[in-house]
Amino acid sequence: MATEQELKDILGKAQGEALAVLREVQREVVGKDGAILRILLAMLARGHVLLEDIPGVGKTTLAMAFSRALGLSYKRMQFNPDVMPSDITGFSIYDQKTGSFRYQEGAVLCNLFLADEINRAGSRTQAALLEAMEEGAVTVDGITRPIPQPFALIATQNPTGSAGTQLLPDSQLDRFMLRFSLGYPSFDAEVELLRRKNEGNIQRAEQVMDAAALQQAQKQVRQVFISQEVYDYIVRLVGATRTYPGLRQGASPRASIALVRLAQAAAFLQGRDYVAPKDAALLFQEAVGHRLLLTPAGESRGLTAQGVLEDILQKTPRPRLR
Repeated sequence: MATEQELKDILGKAQGEALAVLREVQREVVGKDGAILRILLAMLARGHVLLEDIPGVGKTTLAMAFSRALGLSYKRMQFNPDVMPSDITGFSIYDQKTGSFRYQEGAVLCNLFLADEINRAGSRTQAALLEAMEEGAVTVDGITRPIPQPFALIATQNPTGSAGTQLLPDSQLDRFMLRFSLGYPSFDAEVELLRRKNEGNIQRAEQVMDAAALQQAQKQVRQVFISQEVYDYIVRLVGATRTYPGLRQGASPRASIALVRLAQAAAFLQGRDYVAPKDAALLFQEAVGHRLLLTPAGESRGLTAQGVLEDILQKTPRPRLR
């Protein structure tokens, strides 16, 4: 996992409007600077984020703060076994006045969609998000409708084993660019949170960017130069997961694509027009860990995805760019 010092270094170098977004979200969300930066990097890279954590640590607050700071249309859906696929994608309803069917938009047609406790929904409902996540569109009654751009999905997931939850299928996990945990706040952060709540001094994030500006930033991110050496480094990192002892499934090429885009976003935030090897390694564990499956033998001897990825990072030589 990226160290807090590495993330602080990027925070110190973040430029322009992106830095303003970080500061506004930090005003509302106390003590989660690393998580805020990770989400912004994913949004700049046009990716989706899965937050896996216990209830009550600020996942929903974090998503809402981003929607305010970025001026994005925002919708939240609380997933449960009763949520239907049509609640997400929309449905056709008969209009008696016109004598025809008209389309009623689903919840996912917005710029920023929060899928809260996604693993409490049924498999059909979870699958309804796949087209939206991958294609930026929904298909209802054979008609494909684009989702407003830019589009980002932030999903929250209770830890496996919580009451009323089920595992997300591999195909859906693979669509998330990043998966990580917010964790408990530090002592000082929790004291500050209690003080603000008690005094009614909640500082809401204010808009400092809009959808058009975010799209422009995303275009600039894709133009950041990557050398052949860095491409090779990324493929070696991801490829090592496919032959590592104790893994029965390594990361797919979608993981390599995610690392490329995240590396470009990290370089962009630091004001560079090229990707350095450290940018590719920064979020390697958060971008790849949820795509790995351990063998029973590997699990029995205490192997973990995080441990595997730490070992791969240490053993894979970083290129020295001229």
